[in-house]
Amino acid sequence: MSLQVQSAISLKPFNTFGVDVQARLFAEAHSDDDVREALAYSARHDVPLLVIGGGSNLLLSADVQSLVVRMASRGIRIVHEDCLESIVEAEAGEPWHPFVQSCLELGLAGLENLSLIPGTVGAAPMQNIGAYGVEIKDVFHSLTALDRETGELREFSLQDCAFGYRDSVFKHQVARWLILRVRFKLSRVARLHLEYGPVRQRLDEQGIDRPTPFDVSRAICAIRSEKLPDPAMLGNAGSFFKNPIITAELYATIKQQHPGVVGYPQDDGRVKLAAGWLIEQAGWKGYRDGDAGVHKLQSLVLVNYGQASGLQLLSLARRIQTDIAERFGVELEMEPNLY
Repeated sequence: MSLQVQSAISLKPFNTFGVDVQARLFAEAHSDDDVREALAYSARHDVPLLVIGGGSNLLLSADVQSLVVRMASRGIRIVHEDCLESIVEAEAGEPWHPFVQSCLELGLAGLENLSLIPGTVGAAPMQNIGAYGVEIKDVFHSLTALDRETGELREFSLQDCAFGYRDSVFKHQVARWLILRVRFKLSRVARLHLEYGPVRQRLDEQGIDRPTPFDVSRAICAIRSEKLPDPAMLGNAGSFFKNPIITAELYATIKQQHPGVVGYPQDDGRVKLAAGWLIEQAGWKGYRDGDAGVHKLQSLVLVNYGQASGLQLLSLARRIQTDIAERFGVELEMEPNLY
């Protein structure tokens, strides 16, 4: 067996919150064969299987009584190309931001707005990651996943994935599908998205009136670096809460009481609120309780100042949820997966 299974391994290096919990068993999968061996090991020893990528969307609240398999497969290849576009395939274990940069170096546009997002390629479709007006679904072609129930491979099209706001079929069937590789449809003719957030302003400040995809990527990297803490320096999982989508009636009520509320009308008549605005208005920005806190510059980000446990971070998150519900009548949903 090529899969190396270890016992009693700390997961602190494998989650961006830096929470120090222990995995009963741990292994890294570098190939499809390793994944199949992990499934067989799990069944043979009657131990649950937990698959992780970069650990950037996890909140670990206790020791994990499972075989934790970290996807570590690597490889980027062009599987189809013409004069206008290319389909690029990447293995699930590829780190996301370096993959984005590799595509830009190949002259392929489409992923630049998703620069500097932590995590891996395989994890990206699970919650349809998005930033600055672009989501995975906008550049997605297809993916290959392993059916954990049958051991067969299945190809998923864009429609099969049922992408929604930070959502997909894989998020609801996490125990069944294991993503092995993902393909993206990228363009050789840049169609830049510059209207969301401060991207165009940043480019104007730099005197760039005809930006390239690389220019957009660099601008977004700079903006994200200023707003969001580096997990290597301060433990966090990025945005901790989803931006809630509420009825137009509730939005009108909130706006009457809070004229500065930030809302984005949706196609179905509902309104998406900025969760960070709600949290900041409630006074949580910069709050700290021991080593668990809310970032001083970005109220949407919960941080671990060093020794916070997953339970302490979870307790803080639930206190914020309760407060926002009482103040605004809005339910905040956590983005990270809780274990």
